[in-house]
Amino acid sequence: MKRIFHNVYRDDQGIMTKNLVKGNRVYGEKLLEHEGVEYRVWNPFRSKLASAIMCGMGALPIKDDTKVLYLGSATGTTVSHISDIAANGVIYAVEFAPRSMRDFLPLAEKRGNIVPILGNAKDPQQYAAFLEEVDLIYQDVAQVEQAEILLRNLPFLKKGGHIMLCIKARSIDVTKDPAKIFKQEMEKLRTEVDIIGTIDISGFEKDHTFVVGIKR
Repeated sequence: MKRIFHNVYRDDQGIMTKNLVKGNRVYGEKLLEHEGVEYRVWNPFRSKLASAIMCGMGALPIKDDTKVLYLGSATGTTVSHISDIAANGVIYAVEFAPRSMRDFLPLAEKRGNIVPILGNAKDPQQYAAFLEEVDLIYQDVAQVEQAEILLRNLPFLKKGGHIMLCIKARSIDVTKDPAKIFKQEMEKLRTEVDIIGTIDISGFEKDHTFVVGIKR
């Protein structure tokens, strides 16, 4: 087993994270034990971040005490792995759909570093009172205004903090070439963010690209 990032490992089973809550599965993932430590296999077909790592992400800006604003938590698959990695950090997880939030709450209750927030990422003033300055904004939302949503939430990110954004071309415009959509969204982001990497994850998620940047 090889360590590739903080609390992220890889072997012939794929990539995995140290399980923060021993014995607990989140989405039916396989649990492995190695030298007395339990790991959760991270499915790249269920998590855009896992797919980005599998597709060659060079650095992961999540450490033990990282504070994350996660936009679009859904039922918590990727949030749970970030919770494993940032074991002593905090993840402010925003989700718009009440049904997804209901499914997400039991996960948050088992993990002390997750703060669930029912809110609309398009209107960050709804949840501003619950936040502090964060080190990373991670966004995975199926909305038309994907770059705009991230920029509206950028005031919560510290200067020099990272953004990680999954751009879903078909959620923006099904009639346009995805490459043109990726370009237009990144041009919007560059008004306030330095793009340091883009990763094509279409092998796992069709017409998706993963963007990493730093707030100026």
